[in-house]
Amino acid sequence: MRKRTTVAMLAAATALGGLAAPAAEAAQAAKTDGLGDTTITDVTVDGAGRIPVGTTDAKTFKVAVVAKDDSGIKRAELYLDGPSYGYLQPDAKVTCVTSAADATTSTCTGTFTIDPEIDFADNTPAGTWYVNAWVDGKDGDYFTSDQAGSFTVQRLSKLTVDASPEPVKKGKTLTVTGALTRANWETGAYAGYTNQPAQLQFRKRDSDTYTTLKTVNTGSRGALNTTVTATEDGWYRWTFAGTSTTPPATAGGDFIDVQ
Repeated sequence: MRKRTTVAMLAAATALGGLAAPAAEAAQAAKTDGLGDTTITDVTVDGAGRIPVGTTDAKTFKVAVVAKDDSGIKRAELYLDGPSYGYLQPDAKVTCVTSAADATTSTCTGTFTIDPEIDFADNTPAGTWYVNAWVDGKDGDYFTSDQAGSFTVQRLSKLTVDASPEPVKKGKTLTVTGALTRANWETGAYAGYTNQPAQLQFRKRDSDTYTTLKTVNTGSRGALNTTVTATEDGWYRWTFAGTSTTPPATAGGDFIDVQ
């Protein structure tokens, strides 16, 4: 009920004009406004700009905006919006720290939390999100941008592997299976990610490097299944490069004893 209530409140606020409509903004060029010489020079988001979210655990991350004004930076406000009803406010007041090397420059940081059990009712918020920023200079100048920076919110993925039989005779056929799944925020469970390419890799017993053997597309419920010829002892694993809405995933290696 908390999830549905939160989504309903966000949708109502958007309809009343209380929030910016993310879908409409994303279709337009970034909107900026300002007075004087206040500027934003850099925006960074934890996780190299990719925030993978599972089905139960809340994900906390930081957004940092570097701003500059000839009088110094007084304060900043940040909020995030994304596809569909995606919208986040900071967990606490945004803090601005002046650079020791340059009094005109400050880094303003906000902490945000996504709780999939509360914030997401379905999977539509996965995709590109934008950092909306308002920065005030100490002399009354200001700068605002509704797309100061961007990042992606992704559905956390998992990948498994199983090679059999174990042990196997040299030259015999080895079957390697697995499954690629990703978070489904509507059901609160992980669901198969179908028709996605995954690479089967092998690492020899005396090596630290995996070599790609072949690429296989996932089938029903994200299933993976292929065969190889057993040649020597080593580990087999599946790896997935990821998509715009789903992060990369790699299964732990499954060791096979070749006799």
